[in-house]
Amino acid sequence: MDILFVGDVVGSPGREMIKEYLPALKRKYRPHLTIVNGENAAGGRGITEQIYKQFLEAGANAVTLGNHSWDNKDIFEFIDNAKYLVRPANFPENTPGNGLIFIRMNSLEIAVINLQGRTFMPPLDCPFKKVDELTAIAKKRTNIIFVDFHAEATSEKQALGWYVDGQVSAVIGTHTHVQTADHRILPNGTAYLTDVGMTGPYDGILGMEREAVIKKFITALPTRFEVPKTGRKQLSACLINIDNQSGKALNIKTIRINDDQPMFEE
Repeated sequence: MDILFVGDVVGSPGREMIKEYLPALKRKYRPHLTIVNGENAAGGRGITEQIYKQFLEAGANAVTLGNHSWDNKDIFEFIDNAKYLVRPANFPENTPGNGLIFIRMNSLEIAVINLQGRTFMPPLDCPFKKVDELTAIAKKRTNIIFVDFHAEATSEKQALGWYVDGQVSAVIGTHTHVQTADHRILPNGTAYLTDVGMTGPYDGILGMEREAVIKKFITALPTRFEVPKTGRKQLSACLINIDNQSGKALNIKTIRINDDQPMFEE
């Protein structure tokens, strides 16, 4: 079982990269399951139903979210009917949408969990307790369990990875938009990566126009951040190979595509 996971899609440049490169990546690697994080896909803030459907049409089997899940208010109109959309599971009880979904690919079933961190992030329910709860539910149906952990602090991401080592197939971090170089298989068989990186503007700062971000650091004044509409673009992803029976990861590799490194991988 191979899972391709594409990191935080930011604005129209990120959507363009998905449209252009996701089909090519699927042809090259032939993943059984493709997951895209789309929480920044609509102008850098949230997602719309149209964009969600575009990702599915481009080849995604599931779309995960994060702290910007609710930034486009029309999400409340479609999230309960979007069976392949996964929002952070540790939002309070009765929050619309699902934090755990199951996807069947041929004879295999895969559980996809989305969680959000609490360090330097809005307060939510404990992701550690929630992952215990959802893992127990998932294991009644499958050993192949993928976790997108949308969190700010590297320490919190590493802590969750070690906490569930051997219980889930992969813990892949999102949110900080810079791909890290610490991909590994933990001792008990869980694939781990602190951050998969972002898909969108290559010459911005975390996907936003760099001039505005620099101005905010210099002046300390409120500044509106916008996604640049033109310029060079990038795609960040990872590919995880998982044993079908045990659900343990066998290999993880990172993928980066940009003007300096076309179709580059480590």
